[in-house]
Amino acid sequence: MSRNKKTTVNRNVRVADQIQKDLAELIRSGTKDVRLQGAWVTVTGVEVTPDFSHAKVFYSLLMDTVPVAQVQEGLQAASGYLRRELGKRLVLHATPELHFVYDDTTKQGIAMTGLIQEALSVTAKD
Repeated sequence: MSRNKKTTVNRNVRVADQIQKDLAELIRSGTKDVRLQGAWVTVTGVEVTPDFSHAKVFYSLLMDTVPVAQVQEGLQAASGYLRRELGKRLVLHATPELHFVYDDTTKQGIAMTGLIQEALSVTAKD
């Protein structure tokens, strides 16, 4: 891999990490959308295109108090505000368009842990 390509990959990762940090803060403290109130949205990751024109934002919910579809609508409605605020914080030629994707790996992990604990308790009784 050439040095230039490696630098580009590192920059993509740094920009994605910064977007993740900034969005987590903005969603927690800056959004006023009622669909996001009490949702406990966690930004789990961000992938940016090489030209930084699009960012795929992965999120999960820590509590099931608000339906995922409602949170998705709230995030999409707030995307203009979030993008504008990101533009003030990031040093990029253009602020990426945000695409929100629900990430259910946390929920799957909790379910898997429950199954393992259940299996262990059954084998301990035998």
